[in-house]
Amino acid sequence: MRLVDSLWTEWKIALRFLADNRMQTLLIIVGIGVGSAVIVFITALITGLQANVIERTLGTQAHIRILPPDEVNRVLPLADGALALDLANPRAQRLRSILNWQDVRDVLDTQPELLAVSPLISGPAIARRGVARASVNLLGIDPERYQRIIPIAPDLVAGRFLVDADHAVIGKELAEDLGIEVGDKLRLDAGEGRETIVDVAGIFEKEVRELDARYVFLSLKQVQTLLDLPGGVTVIETTVGEIFQAESIAARLTRLTGLQAESWMATNGQLLNALRSQTMTTQMIRLFVGLSVAFGIASVLAVSVVQRTREIGILRAMGSPRGQILRVFLLQGGLLGMAGSGLGGLVGWSLVQVFNTFGPGLFFIPVDPTLIPVAMAVATVTGVLAAAAPARRAARLDPAVAIRYV
Repeated sequence: MRLVDSLWTEWKIALRFLADNRMQTLLIIVGIGVGSAVIVFITALITGLQANVIERTLGTQAHIRILPPDEVNRVLPLADGALALDLANPRAQRLRSILNWQDVRDVLDTQPELLAVSPLISGPAIARRGVARASVNLLGIDPERYQRIIPIAPDLVAGRFLVDADHAVIGKELAEDLGIEVGDKLRLDAGEGRETIVDVAGIFEKEVRELDARYVFLSLKQVQTLLDLPGGVTVIETTVGEIFQAESIAARLTRLTGLQAESWMATNGQLLNALRSQTMTTQMIRLFVGLSVAFGIASVLAVSVVQRTREIGILRAMGSPRGQILRVFLLQGGLLGMAGSGLGGLVGWSLVQVFNTFGPGLFFIPVDPTLIPVAMAVATVTGVLAAAAPARRAARLDPAVAIRYV
């Protein structure tokens, strides 16, 4: 019972001290609110921007690609004591299939880190319609598996996603360059007399020039025939649940399969550096705003200790222990941090909604449900820590000296 009464007394004193100087309290709460609003808005903005960039980038490519090992020049061993001067260029890499790719696919299907696995065959060709021609990239796919890697059907602007022996799906820019509409015929020439004519069943638009201007989706068997790789595939594409673990997962898959495993992190080094720089910038903003909030609370409470010296002396003379005085000022710091961060969180959330409603519309900023509670918790803890020095000074005041203080 005494403990409850003591805690209630400390709360009343802390609230009374804050209420006695309303303007000072209001100003520090507004200052904390501005800092918290900046943290909430910037964090949500950078997080949304990163998610948008990742979605646009990884929405058009696999997270990890399994490739056959590079071919290298082999030199016969020399006789003992022989000296050889070798000058060799790197070996040209021909189009070749992954050996026993069906077994590799089945092994990858059992890996818990991989969400989807899709074998495909890819190679160059010339697309022709009348006198118009374009260099294209043929992709022979298993439609059901490939759609789990890169969804094409949702991005169709005409027709349907149908790939078989007689139908193909092409990009919008390629269709415009060749003057093709759904239902038109397209001649594909892979060289050395290997060519075919297909009907265009669908036209997609991914808003990525490389895809929209060059990709032609066909059935797996059709491309195997055109590229003279019967029964083969040139790559196995996969997606993972934790995209930023792709590099370590790729290294493990290399050891598991003996093939090359190339992650999106290795092929998008500049993007990864940009994302890391954005994250570092956000952390620096949080740090400096947090420090400014902490110094603001500490300075206000330091002034409050000076202003309340006489009252503190009276409380000490009436029997209040030093611990109680200490807790009164720690409570003030925590209350200032919580109130200011609550106000700032609301303002930051409102700014995000204004951006989503009236902004340029380049991307949508989601607000993590835990962002504002976490910001309030951090601000409250920061307030308590910032109040520690003034609180210790108040607790150490000698009651006799404090009462005589004018």
